[in-house]
Amino acid sequence: MANANAKSSVALSPEQGMSRYLSEIRKFPMLEKNEEFMLARRWHEHEDTEAAEKMVTSHLRLVAKIAMGYRGYGLPMAEVISEGNVGLMQAVKKFDPDKGFRLATYAMWWIRAAIQEYILRSWSLVKLGTTAAQKKLFFNLRRLKGEMQALEEGDLKPEQARLIAEKLNVTETEVYSMNGRMSGSDASLNVPMGTDGDMEWQDWLADDEPGTAETFANSQELDARMTLLTQAMEDLSERERHILTERRLVDEPKTLEELSEQYNVSRERIRQIEVRAFEKLQKAMKRMAKEQGLPMGA
Repeated sequence: MANANAKSSVALSPEQGMSRYLSEIRKFPMLEKNEEFMLARRWHEHEDTEAAEKMVTSHLRLVAKIAMGYRGYGLPMAEVISEGNVGLMQAVKKFDPDKGFRLATYAMWWIRAAIQEYILRSWSLVKLGTTAAQKKLFFNLRRLKGEMQALEEGDLKPEQARLIAEKLNVTETEVYSMNGRMSGSDASLNVPMGTDGDMEWQDWLADDEPGTAETFANSQELDARMTLLTQAMEDLSERERHILTERRLVDEPKTLEELSEQYNVSRERIRQIEVRAFEKLQKAMKRMAKEQGLPMGA
């Protein structure tokens, strides 16, 4: 695998020019399911580096697509893609085709984990890493602002900060603080690429291939996450499962007051049960992800 990785990184590197790199990786064909299965077998049983390299190069477009989703953190996109490629190589090394999922689905977990770890290391001015909630806020703030059409507004409105705080289970103060640290880091989609300036970021982001592996992998990854969630919920008691569902997993969550009346306990007791159930759910999902060979940060 080391030889295959070295050969790929020398022949193709985003550091050598983003426009050229994106153009070149589009030339690698996507793998059919049977072909992918046989390549994985060749790698696991015979350490066939040519098979490993073919699995890596056929998924470089997937890495680039995922990496573009992190373009708003003010970091060189070439480095973000390179870190994603490292995650892809780790995924190829550990991929077991007998699990039932395609490589693209499995690799997405590793690619995102590698990119997020790199971003967290690089954002030294943002004092992250102390709590899972802060990491969740860091990686979801831009998405939620986009849903509220507030990416270009700079400061958040009070109602926007309140909604984000509720969705991510953090305080409004943390939302305001994180938003201030991240302000101004969003890159324009119209930034020219290449020495001739004949290409823009949005040209790459536009997906004009309806049957791409990214779409399929996203669908399978969602299925995998839902399966993990469903299995992890079995670790909860019936009351914990019901309270957590009503508070966090429905479109219109019930209030602490409503649930306290239903169970004839105080609102604080409902809150304690909700927090405990959520912690148990997280531990169960991490345990199951580890058992399936998925990165813990996924």
